[in-house]
Formats: sequence, C-alpha cells, structure tokens
Amino acid sequence: MNMSFYNAAVGAYQQQLRMNVQAQNIANVNTQGYRAERAAFGELMNMNVEGIDNSRLPKGTGARMIHAPIDFTSRGFMDTGRTFDFAINGDGFFALFDPETQEISFSRDGSFTMTQFWIPPAEDAEPEVDENGEEIPPQPTEVWRLSDNQGRCVLDPQGNFIVIDPENRGAELELGVFDYAIHYGMQHADSSRLLATDLNGQLYLGTGEVKRGLLEMSNTDLTQEFIKVIESQRAFSYCLKMVTTSDEIESTFNNLRG
Repeated sequence: MNMSFYNAAVGAYQQQLRMNVQAQNIANVNTQGYRAERAAFGELMNMNVEGIDNSRLPKGTGARMIHAPIDFTSRGFMDTGRTFDFAINGDGFFALFDPETQEISFSRDGSFTMTQFWIPPAEDAEPEVDENGEEIPPQPTEVWRLSDNQGRCVLDPQGNFIVIDPENRGAELELGVFDYAIHYGMQHADSSRLLATDLNGQLYLGTGEVKRGLLEMSNTDLTQEFIKVIESQRAFSYCLKMVTTSDEIESTFNNLRG
C-alpha cells in the first residue's frame, strides 16, 4: 500500500513540473524568437535492487520528468520595417554580451535598439591643457552600440561591439550569427535568451542570413500547449484520487486489525 501511495504522490508532483513547462511556453507565445520547451518523461527504477546482506528491495514504478529539451524549429517571421529589428533566416543565434557580468548569451530575438555607453578614459591617459594653461582631466567617451533592451551588447562576427553612428542610423550593420553543432543542453536564461553548456561543443559562425526589418515569431503552438495542460490537469487529479484511495484502504486495514 505504501508503494501505491508514494507512486501517486510522485506522479502528482511530476505533473506540476510539467505544468510549469507549459505555463512558461504559454507566457511566451508572443515573445519574439522564443523557443518552446518540451517536457520529457522517463521510467523510475524498474528493477529489483540488492540491499544489505543481498536482501531484495522492492522495485519502483512510475515516471518522472527527466528534462525539458528546447524545440529549435522555426515558425516564421513578422515584417516590422523597423531599423533595428533583425531576424536570422536559417541556423544560428545572435550573441549578447553583458558588460556588468561578462556573460555571453544567445538569442533568436532580434528586437534591438541603440544604447548610449560611456567608455572611461584609459588609466595612462594624460590630461589636456586648456587655453589658460589649466589641466582638464580625461573625460569618458560617448559611444552608441547596438544592444537589446536590457543593456546587453550585440556582437559582430569577430566578437566586437557593433557601434552605431547616431547621424546615420540606417547604415548597414554586420551582426554576428553564431551556432553550435549540438543544440541539446542549451538552457533558457530568461524569455528568449539561451545559455550554452559543455554539452553543446565548440562555438562557430552560423550559416544563417541576417534579415533587417523582420522579427522571428515564437514557435509556441498555443493549441498543443492547451491540450497538454488538460492532460496534465487530468493526470494530476487521477494521482490525487489514487493517494486518497490508498489512504482509505490503509485506514480500513488498520480498523480491521483493531
């Protein structure tokens, strides 16, 4: 009886984890470049285990959510006509560099903007002397870079920042497209940003072509997500019913012994 109780409890918890995946996908149905996650389940221990003194321990049953791999299929583009909107036609990702944390992340969301940055003077920079002979300490330099809406800088194919001329915003920009041979194992940082892991291997220049004035849409299929939500809700209710039934049977046995 304890086995059925624990199997049902584990099942209910795993359905909660699955619902978290569906909730994240639904919340990002309109997020440009978002890649949906797909919950994958596997069997729990399904064989007898040898315990102390070669005693046979009971086998486990049920399933658990092993991981939630990312679906990298594309669902098409949206024409915006905006100057700093970009999309990748093909494989690859935009690279984003966070100046504060030094973190490099990847994204298919090309809704960028031009952001003002102040570059501090070099440590060995010498002060200037004005017409009165007074020294003017070195001043920071103003630059405009292509970035996302949170201050991360977009990188070019050489890994450098993309500098924008405020007087010529429509000038051609060379955005870097980077890719990994293995996409499995990449993790969501937030919304459409992805972080690479050791499973992805070596980074290289991608083959995708950058299109200006377009944005890639989320690949979340809202119909399929709602179907999975209904499946998870029903499975969760069945697990709770199993917990209740197991508890009632256990109580009946205890009463019979009394």
